[in-house]
Amino acid sequence: MTDSALIERQTLSELNTLRDGPAALRLLSHLLLISAGGVVWAQQLWPLPLRLAGLLLCGMGLATCFAGLHECSHRTAFRSRRVNDAAAWLLGLLSFYNATAYRRYHQWHHRYTHQPGLDPELDDPQPTSLPAYLLELSGWNWWSGKLRAYATLLWGDLSAVPYLNAQVIPQVRRSAWLQVGVYLLLAAVSLIDGNGFLLWFWLLPLLVGQPFLRFVLLAEHSGCSFSADGTANTRTTLTTASVRWLMWNMPFHAEHHLYPSLPFHALPAAHELIGPHLLHLDQGYLRVHRQLLANLPALALPAGSGAA
Repeated sequence: MTDSALIERQTLSELNTLRDGPAALRLLSHLLLISAGGVVWAQQLWPLPLRLAGLLLCGMGLATCFAGLHECSHRTAFRSRRVNDAAAWLLGLLSFYNATAYRRYHQWHHRYTHQPGLDPELDDPQPTSLPAYLLELSGWNWWSGKLRAYATLLWGDLSAVPYLNAQVIPQVRRSAWLQVGVYLLLAAVSLIDGNGFLLWFWLLPLLVGQPFLRFVLLAEHSGCSFSADGTANTRTTLTTASVRWLMWNMPFHAEHHLYPSLPFHALPAAHELIGPHLLHLDQGYLRVHRQLLANLPALALPAGSGAA
């Protein structure tokens, strides 16, 4: 069955309707979660377990700003392109992604999903052993990779990056410098005031929340087919409403890859039609990770794929 046959044209047209309300509500509530968690974490006189819960919520909220960035990068969250781009940049700032570069990177990922040598996501090492798996979940690979990525965006040679062309490279570099400038300003204010805001209320929470995001994202394509078949190279994971909320419905990942023009709020309805046709449809992230752990060497890229 072809991808186009999974959803009838009339139904697809109805699901493709962009609306501002769902994204505005999701964005506002996401920012409120971060703020509320940060306020609880800041209460020095409150019981430590309660403060740590606030730290965790703040961190999970910051890390999963990536999900909103992802949706806005598709320009499907809001009706306005400018509003999508502005929201994406803000959410990227909070989650340590550069939205301008990520949008081009992600377009390439959709074009060549899980195809070795073509999909830029596969340039990152695959966790084919237990130590590598634990290192991936810790967020270490992500942090170290981000530092290298920003160094490249700021000073490196971008001419060989396949998803960046000569016209967009100056725009991407300006965006990266502006973002790093905001971080440096926050660092300076934190040092002058002596409040350590950047460390205690952004870096530390993001460090705490990043393993949750890694746990979710590792399930999206790991263990799936290294092919161009959208029903086989991506996994949909059925999970709790809270995880779907934090991730802007990204657990319906195969549906998203098959129909990337669908806004996040339409993915549950699309799943009702697409779900029966998916090769990888799993009940919960714990089950997915048990399957991955049972055969980590299978996550290795095919021999001779030419991928990094």
